Amino acid sequence: MSMIQEIKARMIQAMRDRDAPTKSILQVTLGDLELAETRQGGDLDDKQAAQIVRKILKSNQETLTLTKDPEKIEILKVEIVILEGLLPATLSVEQIVAALAPHLDAIKAPGNDGQATGVAMKNLKAAGAAVEGKDVSAAVRQIRAD
Repeated sequence: MSMIQEIKARMIQAMRDRDAPTKSILQVTLGDLELAETRQGGDLDDKQAAQIVRKILKSNQETLTLTKDPEKIEILKVEIVILEGLLPATLSVEQIVAALAPHLDAIKAPGNDGQATGVAMKNLKAAGAAVEGKDVSAAVRQIRAD
């Protein structure tokens, strides 16, 4: 099942359950995905859909840090959990360090962390690992500090 189909199914279930916060964030997300499909002139793949969900998630996280209204804070926290649940699982920093163990010399060799992160990303992508850039950067800093 594609990510968009999964979101539609969850939204229908939220409507049946009368779960307004879930229905609301899924409607917004689905609207953004459908708009992107219209602009692209075709269906989005799961990778493109995940990028859009991450963008919405990041927006909610930024809004959470700026808002003072306790009610709005609670709604944003619920929405963040829902959005995180839509995204595929990614490796933790510790798992990334372990996955990069065979490539330690190649990661320690470059002159700076940026170049080392590029080497790490290349190796992780070749292995098909699902990772977040910030986690790879943290893992590279940890490897290079040892």
